[in-house]
Amino acid sequence: MKTIVTITTIATILTIATIDVFAQAKIGDVTLPATIVSGNENLVYNGGGIRKKYFMSMYVGALYLKQKSADAAKIVAADEPMAMRIHIVSGLITSKRMEESIHEGFEKSTNGNMAPLKDKIDDFISVFREEIKVNDEFDLVYVPKEGVKILKNNQQKKVIAGLDFKNALFGIWLGNNPVDTDLKQKLMGK
Repeated sequence: MKTIVTITTIATILTIATIDVFAQAKIGDVTLPATIVSGNENLVYNGGGIRKKYFMSMYVGALYLKQKSADAAKIVAADEPMAMRIHIVSGLITSKRMEESIHEGFEKSTNGNMAPLKDKIDDFISVFREEIKVNDEFDLVYVPKEGVKILKNNQQKKVIAGLDFKNALFGIWLGNNPVDTDLKQKLMGK
């Protein structure tokens, strides 16, 4: 009897551990993975939320880091693997609107000084000129010494080099003047 109880207890512990490893986050109707790969690193889900504009849900954003953190400034400045997932939830998002929104985000992130990054920002924005549909996913994956890999629906579209670009990009959501303060808090796991 003692052996059965011990085996059952061990099996329960292993089941709970396995469930935790494969845990997923659910935001609205969007299920997000527990991890994303950046180069050779597994990144863990740090937090996520819904980007709203004019009281409408536009996309679900999720942040992935090497280890969880609630220090936005440190994350923006870090030269380490990280990723941002953007899952489109609104049919109101068109390529034109996405371009405008990204431009606005970089304007805020750079405090209006986009000139040093103009070519990189233009290159980044070009990815969003393709048609955008509900449930499209964009992964913005930073790999040190390589740059930010931009993937649309798991297909790599571009790589943009430079820690300066990565800092401005992640500053869109995590900087001192983010595009959505509520989303920033959710990305920090709050």
